[in-house]
Amino acid sequence: MKYALVNPHWTFDGSIYFGCPEPHLPLEYGYAKQLLEDEGHEVLLVDGLLEHLSREEVRSRVADFAPDFTVITTAPSYLFWRCAQPELRVPQETAADLRDIGGTLIGVGPHGSSTPVITLKKLGVDLLVMGECEEVLPQLAQREAWSFVPGIVYYGQDRNIKVQGGPQAADMDRLPALRWPESLVRRHDHHHHRFDNHPQAPGAEMETSRGCPYHCSFCAKDNFRDGYRRRPLTTVLEELDGLIAQGVEYIYFIDEIFLPKRELLEALVTRPVKFGIQTRIDLWKPDMIDLLGQAGCVSIEAGVESISEEGRALLDKNCKLSTEALAERLVHAKKTVPFVQATLMESRADDPDAVEAWRSYLMEKGVWANKPVPLFAYPGSPDYRKRWGMPDDQAWERAHAAYLEQFDEFSDIQSERPLLLSALERAVPISRIPEDQR
Repeated sequence: MKYALVNPHWTFDGSIYFGCPEPHLPLEYGYAKQLLEDEGHEVLLVDGLLEHLSREEVRSRVADFAPDFTVITTAPSYLFWRCAQPELRVPQETAADLRDIGGTLIGVGPHGSSTPVITLKKLGVDLLVMGECEEVLPQLAQREAWSFVPGIVYYGQDRNIKVQGGPQAADMDRLPALRWPESLVRRHDHHHHRFDNHPQAPGAEMETSRGCPYHCSFCAKDNFRDGYRRRPLTTVLEELDGLIAQGVEYIYFIDEIFLPKRELLEALVTRPVKFGIQTRIDLWKPDMIDLLGQAGCVSIEAGVESISEEGRALLDKNCKLSTEALAERLVHAKKTVPFVQATLMESRADDPDAVEAWRSYLMEKGVWANKPVPLFAYPGSPDYRKRWGMPDDQAWERAHAAYLEQFDEFSDIQSERPLLLSALERAVPISRIPEDQR
C-alpha cells in the first residue's frame, strides 16, 4: 500500500495559538514512516511547512504519488500537541484539497484524541486515530480489518460512526532511531527556544522520553503522551549521532518533562552538540544542574507557573520547594546554562505587583521570566473537566469562548486580538457526512 503523510503549511492568523510558528521535525511521521516501510509499504512524507510548499504544491506532490491512504495531522508536530491551536482551519483545507486524489483520508492529532466524533465530522476525513498514531497506521492497510483495530473512529459500512477503544500509547521500545532525509535536515535552520547564539548549522528535534508523571491541571496530555516512558538510551544515541553526522549542531528535546538522567547527560558531554529542554527546576539538584550545563544545555524552559505555593497548588503542580528555593535553583542554573526561563501562567492567585517584583529579581540575576500567560482550558485537560465535565461536541467552542470572555489582554507571544472559533473554521465539509447524519 502507498501512504502519504502530510504536514500542512500552517498559518495561525487570528488564533489564540501561543506555540512557535517555525517549522520543526514531525517526529510522529518520522516513526510512522519507518514502521510502515518495515512492513513493506511505500511512504511519501510531505512537509508543507518545512519545505515551504503552497497548498497547490502539496496537492501536486500527493497527486503524483497517488496514495491509497493520506494521513493529515491536526497540529504542527508532537512538540505542539499539548498546546495545539483550537481551530481546525488548516487541516480542514488540506482534507478538502486532497479529497479527490488522496485515497482514504486519515486524521491524527490532539483534537481527534480528545473529541473524536466531532473532529471526524469537521475534518471530513474517513477515519481518525485517537492518541499516538505510529503503531496504529500500519494496522489500517486492510480495510476489512478495521473492526479489530483499537483507538480509531470511522464511518462503518452502514455509514454510522464507529468508535473503537480509546487513545493509544506507543511502545517506546518498538520505535526506531529516526533517520531524516538530508534535504529536510538542511532546510531546518530553526533552533527552537535558543537565544545564546545565532545558528551556524541545522537544528533538529528529538525526544528521550514521552509523557509526564505529573498531572498539572492545565496540561492537555491525558489522551496522548500521558504515561511517562523513556526511550532506550542506545536508540537515543544512535539517532543523535546520525543527526550530528548530518551536520546538526543543536537539538531541542521535546520531552514533556526532561528529567535528570546521569547516564544520558554523561553521554552528551562527549558529543559536539548543544541542546535545549523543558523541565521542572525543582526536580534538579545543584550537582545535576551543573552536569546539565557541562553536557551542552544552552536553554532551559522551567515550568514554575505561579510565584505562590497557593497558586501552584491550584494548578496541581505538586511542587515540594518554596518560591525562594525555586529562584535559587534557577539562578544556580544560569551559572552554566546561557538561557534560563521561568515560565509563568495566569493562576489568578498571584498578586500582580508581587509577580513583577519576582520577575525583576530574576531578570537582575540573568534569568528570564515571562509575563503570566492566560490559560486555555484544553478539552481533555483536568481544568476543562473541572469546569464543564467530559468534553462533548461543543468542547472546543465552549473553551474558546470562555477564554476570550475571561481575558482582555493576551500574552506577548499572541500578536493580535483572536477571532471566534466559528470565524476561524470552515463550515463542516458536508460532502463527507452521510445523509442520515446531516
